[in-house]
Amino acid sequence: MLPLVSLVIPVKGGPGAKTRLVGPAAGRAALASAIALDTVEAARASTAIGELVVVGRLPTRLPGVRVVDDPGAGLRAAIESGLAALDADRPTAVLLGDLPALQPDELSRALAAAHEHDRAFVPDAEGTGTTLIVARAGVPHAARFGAASAARHRAEGYVELELPPFSGLRRDIDTREQLEAAASLVLGARTRALVSRSA
Repeated sequence: MLPLVSLVIPVKGGPGAKTRLVGPAAGRAALASAIALDTVEAARASTAIGELVVVGRLPTRLPGVRVVDDPGAGLRAAIESGLAALDADRPTAVLLGDLPALQPDELSRALAAAHEHDRAFVPDAEGTGTTLIVARAGVPHAARFGAASAARHRAEGYVELELPPFSGLRRDIDTREQLEAAASLVLGARTRALVSRSA
């Protein structure tokens, strides 16, 4: 039986979230919150996940999810803060908090495949970014999220896990176009409700 994975999900909320989505700040904040909650709930439902730590704020308390403060120094600092709160004796992973079409079973399959490598990652649908990084127990992360992160993670020894482009695990949402593309998949209930209301 494979060991459970300890997971960090950094979440940025408030009016400063998802600024590349068009619309008023209040609408963007509500959508960002819905996306984050749907992502965290899907991850929590994965049978491969042990402890789950969110760095930042969640508008709704979710059972089985530990929330720690964002140190406020950018994404890398948030990730490092979350990783420091995890059990170092288990495999660890970092998942972006903007994957509203994520399905628990696809996350479980990706984490099972990652057990074959010291470090592994999942690229986004465009192939240039990263949505998930995983490290074997005792192996430190070298998180390189941001521009061209897929190439940067490869350079750090992360092995790419092959998933189809339509996988919800590869569909992070930063723009209206990405949201519309992900809408063809099964969105989480909160995100789906907001998208339907604005259609």
